[in-house]
Amino acid sequence: MRTFKGTTPVAAAGILVAALCGLASGPLFAFDGTSAPTTVLLSPGDGLRGAPTAPDVNDKAKALTALQYAADQGRLAAQWKVGRMYAVGDGVPRDDQRAFDYFSQIANAHPDELPGTPQARMVANAFVALGHYYLKGIPNSSVAADPTRAREMFAYAASYFGDADAQYQLGRLYLDGTPSDPHQAARWFLLSASKGDCQAEAVLGDMLFQGRQVPRQAARGLMWLTLSKDCAGPEEAWVKPLYDNAFHRANDDERALALVYLENWLKGRRE
Repeated sequence: MRTFKGTTPVAAAGILVAALCGLASGPLFAFDGTSAPTTVLLSPGDGLRGAPTAPDVNDKAKALTALQYAADQGRLAAQWKVGRMYAVGDGVPRDDQRAFDYFSQIANAHPDELPGTPQARMVANAFVALGHYYLKGIPNSSVAADPTRAREMFAYAASYFGDADAQYQLGRLYLDGTPSDPHQAARWFLLSASKGDCQAEAVLGDMLFQGRQVPRQAARGLMWLTLSKDCAGPEEAWVKPLYDNAFHRANDDERALALVYLENWLKGRRE
């Protein structure tokens, strides 16, 4: 069984290459949303919606004790929930090191979980959480910033589990990395956007509309930006300005064609 915490640099590199080859060996997808990627269809919030929540009791301490006991017995759902509680400070003081430890236990014990199940969504979410921790490191801990390990975490969740959030995060690493690889970034954004990830829709749409390091497809870009605007929440306040800019810059033909693409896309999703 594969493990991730404490792997050697050589082993980590091998895992990353294998994960990326899973997509790279397949056919190239057009940046138009018309080709269905051969990955598990998971929406970015499925890991949260599909996972259990803490018992609805007034005594948070008792709830935490019960969850920690179950987590210590190796119960995946309990490990995930306790990790999330420490990661966001839900009923307990925020403790990134403890959250990291719980997510690492999940990644080490369940990397081969069958994709598409509620358990797999929690495992993928744990990999994504570890990726974020490795991006910046955890102050005053043994977890140092390690962009290579972060990419490994995102790549595994993106390729094996088909996790939309991981695909978006991996796309960002390709787009913002040195050197930048916008073509690979756009491919990962497309996979994520096709599952309804608002951030991926926005970034992909902006890239296509502006022709920023990829061939310009204004109508396609405006379609993705429209989808993103409609699902963006308060944390994605940066999305609407991108849409407004594209909408005002587009000509009548581009707006009309974007509407056709949007109607076809929504029809395909309903079917």
